[in-house]
Amino acid sequence: MPSPERSAQIGALYQEMILDHYRRPRNKGDLANAEQTVVMKNPLCGDEIAVHVSFDGDTISDVRFSGRGCSISQASASMMTQLVKGKPLSEIEHIRTRFREMVMGDQAAGEDASLGSARALGGVSQFPARVKCALLAWNALQTAMTAHAE
Repeated sequence: MPSPERSAQIGALYQEMILDHYRRPRNKGDLANAEQTVVMKNPLCGDEIAVHVSFDGDTISDVRFSGRGCSISQASASMMTQLVKGKPLSEIEHIRTRFREMVMGDQAAGEDASLGSARALGGVSQFPARVKCALLAWNALQTAMTAHAE
């Protein structure tokens, strides 16, 4: 277990990473020729995310997002697009499941290296009202993947 000082340093680093993705989101904007576009809203806070996905067989060849919302929803969408682009759906499903477990409070999931920078959102589990914000883009991605499989 890290010392309190080290925990504070990690917390500050994660906070800065979230703010960086919020201020300079990666893969934000529409995706020309998207095969699936899924829009999801969080009526509790007004967040709205559209996830645009192109597939190459069972791989996500490209993914972008658009919309507006709080720093958590926007950073989560930005991190998600970086994590899943170019990966097979089976690997994405593992990542998506582990992310959900992490934001629901599973500490072991929060240490899963497959989550990459998205581990910075692990602290969201301490704020139940923000969990929906963090999961919004991921839920839209799941819907897009399900529709692609049908």
